Amino acid sequence: MASISEDSAISKQDGSHSGIDALLIMGVSGCGKSSVSRALCLRDGAFAIEGDAFHPPANIARMRAGIPLTDADRAGWLDTLADQLRQAAAAGLKPVLTCSALKRSYRDRLRLAVPALGVVFLELSREAAAERVTHRPGHFMPASLVDSQFATLEPPLDEPLTLRLDATRPVDELAEAADLWWRRHSR
Repeated sequence: MASISEDSAISKQDGSHSGIDALLIMGVSGCGKSSVSRALCLRDGAFAIEGDAFHPPANIARMRAGIPLTDADRAGWLDTLADQLRQAAAAGLKPVLTCSALKRSYRDRLRLAVPALGVVFLELSREAAAERVTHRPGHFMPASLVDSQFATLEPPLDEPLTLRLDATRPVDELAEAADLWWRRHSR
């Protein structure tokens, strides 16, 4: 697994690059999305949007019961997250959203709200994810759902404004890499 891999920014018709207005920190459960977001927001005063906080009770109940969410289960949640992103970006708050965003269609749905959405993909092996989730206290996501996350995952390998990071690196290093990348691609 590469430690850092970067795809180029979207080119505008005049040849310049568009900047990033908001960040999505994505990956499977246990990859460190929330920890990296907290560290990143502390570094540069960005506005954290914790995706898990917006799950409706029915989604949380399904996951607690070990039932994977379907696209239909995620639809309203993704729309809520898109609204949160749009509002925060419009207010100039430098939003950082944590969301598994496992499928490209989910990420595209978020990009409709903020077209200049940067994606930080925290890559983690199935084994490492299972180990982390097993030892994570107080979270509704059981380790039994890790396999379903990997079955659903469509890595953003060919998507614009994407930074891939090895999620086994220390949180502070990941936050620093994401912060530096975001600054290079700021408007």
